[in-house]
Amino acid sequence: MTDQTPEGDDIALSDLQLDVMRVLWRGEASVADVAAALAAERGLAHTTVATVLTRLGKRGAVAHRREGRQLLYRALVSEPQVRRTMVGDLIQSLFQGDPRALLAHLVSEREVAPGDLAKVEALLARDSDKKGPRR
Repeated sequence: MTDQTPEGDDIALSDLQLDVMRVLWRGEASVADVAAALAAERGLAHTTVATVLTRLGKRGAVAHRREGRQLLYRALVSEPQVRRTMVGDLIQSLFQGDPRALLAHLVSEREVAPGDLAKVEALLARDSDKKGPRR
Protein backbone atom coordinates (compact mmCIF):
# COMPACT_ATOMS: atom_id res chain seq x y z
CA MET A 1 0.00 0.00 0.00
CA THR A 2 1.19 3.51 -0.69
CA ASP A 3 1.11 6.66 1.37
CA GLN A 4 -0.17 8.71 -1.56
CA THR A 5 -3.53 10.41 -1.76
CA PRO A 6 -6.07 12.02 -2.73
CA GLU A 7 -9.37 10.22 -2.26
CA GLY A 8 -9.22 6.65 -3.49
CA ASP A 9 -5.55 6.09 -2.61
CA ASP A 10 -4.29 4.53 0.59
CA ILE A 11 -2.98 6.49 3.56
CA ALA A 12 -1.83 5.26 6.94
CA LEU A 13 -1.13 7.71 9.76
CA SER A 14 0.76 7.74 13.04
CA ASP A 15 -1.13 8.34 16.29
CA LEU A 16 -0.07 12.00 16.32
CA GLN A 17 -1.05 12.48 12.68
CA LEU A 18 -4.42 10.88 13.42
CA ASP A 19 -5.02 13.28 16.30
CA VAL A 20 -4.23 16.23 14.03
CA MET A 21 -6.45 14.89 11.26
CA ARG A 22 -9.34 14.40 13.72
CA VAL A 23 -9.22 18.13 14.36
CA LEU A 24 -9.23 18.87 10.62
CA TRP A 25 -12.06 16.42 9.96
CA ARG A 26 -14.22 18.76 12.07
CA GLY A 27 -13.33 21.67 9.77
CA GLU A 28 -10.65 24.04 8.60
CA ALA A 29 -8.13 25.07 11.27
CA SER A 30 -4.94 27.05 11.78
CA VAL A 31 -1.84 25.68 13.49
CA ALA A 32 -2.91 27.52 16.65
CA ASP A 33 -6.42 26.02 16.40
CA VAL A 34 -5.00 22.49 16.13
CA ALA A 35 -2.54 23.07 18.98
CA ALA A 36 -5.37 24.41 21.17
CA ALA A 37 -7.65 21.48 20.32
CA LEU A 38 -4.93 19.00 21.28
CA ALA A 39 -3.57 20.95 24.26
CA ALA A 40 -5.31 18.94 26.98
CA GLU A 41 -4.33 15.50 25.72
CA ARG A 42 -1.05 16.23 23.93
CA GLY A 43 0.29 19.63 25.00
CA LEU A 44 2.14 20.08 21.70
CA ALA A 45 4.33 23.02 20.83
CA HIS A 46 3.13 25.23 17.99
CA THR A 47 6.21 24.22 15.98
CA THR A 48 5.43 20.52 16.41
CA VAL A 49 1.90 21.00 15.08
CA ALA A 50 3.26 23.07 12.17
CA THR A 51 5.75 20.31 11.33
CA VAL A 52 3.08 17.61 11.40
CA LEU A 53 0.80 19.68 9.17
CA THR A 54 3.65 20.36 6.73
CA ARG A 55 4.43 16.65 6.52
CA LEU A 56 0.77 15.79 6.04
CA GLY A 57 0.67 18.38 3.27
CA LYS A 58 3.66 16.80 1.52
CA ARG A 59 1.85 13.45 1.64
CA GLY A 60 -1.26 14.99 0.11
CA ALA A 61 -3.41 14.48 3.20
CA VAL A 62 -4.02 18.18 3.87
CA ALA A 63 -4.07 21.43 1.93
CA HIS A 64 -3.77 24.98 3.15
CA ARG A 65 -4.75 28.45 2.14
CA ARG A 66 -3.49 31.76 3.40
CA GLU A 67 -5.81 34.05 5.34
CA GLY A 68 -4.00 37.17 6.38
CA ARG A 69 -0.80 36.09 8.10
CA GLN A 70 -1.87 32.56 8.95
CA LEU A 71 -2.39 29.35 7.06
CA LEU A 72 -5.69 27.51 7.35
CA TYR A 73 -5.50 23.75 6.83
CA ARG A 74 -8.18 21.37 5.63
CA ALA A 75 -8.25 17.60 5.23
CA LEU A 76 -7.95 16.16 1.73
CA VAL A 77 -8.49 12.57 2.89
CA SER A 78 -11.56 11.31 4.69
CA GLU A 79 -11.68 9.45 7.98
CA PRO A 80 -13.22 6.36 6.33
CA GLN A 81 -10.41 6.34 3.75
CA VAL A 82 -7.75 6.40 6.48
CA ARG A 83 -9.63 3.81 8.53
CA ARG A 84 -9.92 1.51 5.50
CA THR A 85 -6.18 1.71 4.84
CA MET A 86 -5.13 1.23 8.44
CA VAL A 87 -7.50 -1.66 9.10
CA GLY A 88 -6.35 -3.24 5.84
CA ASP A 89 -2.73 -2.89 7.00
CA LEU A 90 -3.66 -4.45 10.36
CA ILE A 91 -5.35 -7.39 8.64
CA GLN A 92 -2.31 -7.88 6.39
CA SER A 93 0.27 -7.71 9.17
CA LEU A 94 -1.50 -9.58 11.99
CA PHE A 95 -4.00 -11.84 10.22
CA GLN A 96 -2.19 -12.78 6.99
CA GLY A 97 -4.70 -10.84 4.92
CA ASP A 98 -7.76 -12.71 6.23
CA PRO A 99 -10.47 -10.33 7.51
CA ARG A 100 -12.41 -13.30 8.90
CA ALA A 101 -9.47 -13.98 11.23
CA LEU A 102 -9.80 -10.44 12.60
CA LEU A 103 -13.52 -10.91 13.13
CA ALA A 104 -12.94 -14.29 14.79
CA HIS A 105 -10.35 -12.69 17.07
CA LEU A 106 -12.74 -9.92 18.09
CA VAL A 107 -15.50 -12.43 18.84
CA SER A 108 -13.21 -14.80 20.76
CA GLU A 109 -11.79 -11.93 22.84
CA ARG A 110 -15.34 -10.84 23.68
CA GLU A 111 -14.79 -7.47 21.99
CA VAL A 112 -18.03 -8.07 20.10
CA ALA A 113 -21.29 -8.58 22.00
CA PRO A 114 -24.20 -10.66 20.64
CA GLY A 115 -26.15 -7.50 19.75
CA ASP A 116 -23.11 -6.28 17.83
CA LEU A 117 -23.06 -9.50 15.82
CA ALA A 118 -26.62 -8.88 14.67
CA LYS A 119 -25.55 -5.42 13.47
CA VAL A 120 -22.59 -6.93 11.60
CA GLU A 121 -24.88 -9.49 9.96
CA ALA A 122 -27.24 -6.70 8.88
CA LEU A 123 -24.30 -4.74 7.42
CA LEU A 124 -23.09 -7.83 5.56
CA ALA A 125 -26.58 -8.46 4.20
CA ARG A 126 -26.91 -4.84 3.09
CA ASP A 127 -23.45 -4.94 1.48
CA SER A 128 -24.30 -8.21 -0.25
CA ASP A 129 -27.47 -6.68 -1.70
CA LYS A 130 -25.38 -3.83 -3.19
CA LYS A 131 -22.57 -6.00 -4.63
CA GLY A 132 -24.26 -9.29 -5.37
CA PRO A 133 -23.52 -12.67 -3.77
CA ARG A 134 -20.40 -13.04 -1.61
CA ARG A 135 -17.84 -15.69 -2.41
